[in-house]
Amino acid sequence: MPDLFIGLMSGTSMDGVDGVLADFSSGVSVLRHASAPFPDDLRAELMALNTSGPDELHRGWLAGNALMRVYADVTRALLATPGIDIRQVHAIGAHGQTVRHRPRQYDGTGYTIQLAQPALLAEWTGLTVVADFRSRDVAAGGQGAPLAPAFHQAVFSRPGETTGVLNIGGISNLTVLRPDGEVQGFDCGPGNALMDAWTGQHTGKPYDDDGLWAAGGTVLPDLLAAMLSEPYFALKPPKSTGRDLFNQPWFLAHLSKFAAAQPRDVQATLAELTARACAGDAHTHAPGLRRLIVCGGGALNGHLMRRLQALLLDTQVLSSAEAGLPPLQVEAAAFAWLARKCLRGEKLDLQSTTGARGARVLGGIYPA
Repeated sequence: MPDLFIGLMSGTSMDGVDGVLADFSSGVSVLRHASAPFPDDLRAELMALNTSGPDELHRGWLAGNALMRVYADVTRALLATPGIDIRQVHAIGAHGQTVRHRPRQYDGTGYTIQLAQPALLAEWTGLTVVADFRSRDVAAGGQGAPLAPAFHQAVFSRPGETTGVLNIGGISNLTVLRPDGEVQGFDCGPGNALMDAWTGQHTGKPYDDDGLWAAGGTVLPDLLAAMLSEPYFALKPPKSTGRDLFNQPWFLAHLSKFAAAQPRDVQATLAELTARACAGDAHTHAPGLRRLIVCGGGALNGHLMRRLQALLLDTQVLSSAEAGLPPLQVEAAAFAWLARKCLRGEKLDLQSTTGARGARVLGGIYPA
């Protein structure tokens, strides 16, 4: 019998929604992948809600409603898979859109906000929805992120071998799968977010296709050194970050000291920032790393992949497609898997990843 779940992911790149229909009856098998871009006005509003502004509660709620329309569209596309009956699908795992991430701050607990209206999604799709995966981890003293390392272990680990899984979305995060079964995961720093914003500003394109623009530039060593001096990079795991820190104001504050810099050279430097941050964490926290499996949009950036390989000479750097899951399906599949864990009441022990006090069931259930 099939064991079907849908996973929906919209990450810090804020470019749209990726969804998968996954069968867990024998390992993990993605039966269908679908995606949809954000309408321009929704993307602009989600970006704006990353910083304080007027009437945020009202705007955030309406943005959550609009986001669920895109989620519902992707769900309908997935349910159009030939031979699939909606009654066979147990639930949707819906990540929502992170607009603030401040764990352990202010009062010792802090918070993380993923805009979503899971009740509305359940109403529109007729399916049970599991959402709000991060809040329980934060309540238990954790960072609330990253959550995917447990899934990475289930899919990508090899006995007796240290394997890394590097997700490069808007923010980059690294999972270290050790030979003894220990799992560690944390956010490295910027992924595509700063590169995409700079590309859009100077070329009008949403991203640097295959990293070709960056590949033709020259890295600015003083700008790179200034950005790498950010204290976050020196923090020990568990640690997590987002657009709260690595945003345009942060970047422009550094760039303001290099007013004569050419845009293409700046892009080359931003790509190098992502590569150095990720490779540096791999060197520090994954000694003996044999394979680095890269997923997320960054895996489609040929220049970035080549820079990672050059910085990690003794490690095979490969796309997750070569390990069984295409790069844009991994995170969505992870949230389908997390939804399944929640419905089954299975606790996840993320102490070594998020720093939570112990194993917890993650997610809130909204029945069909």
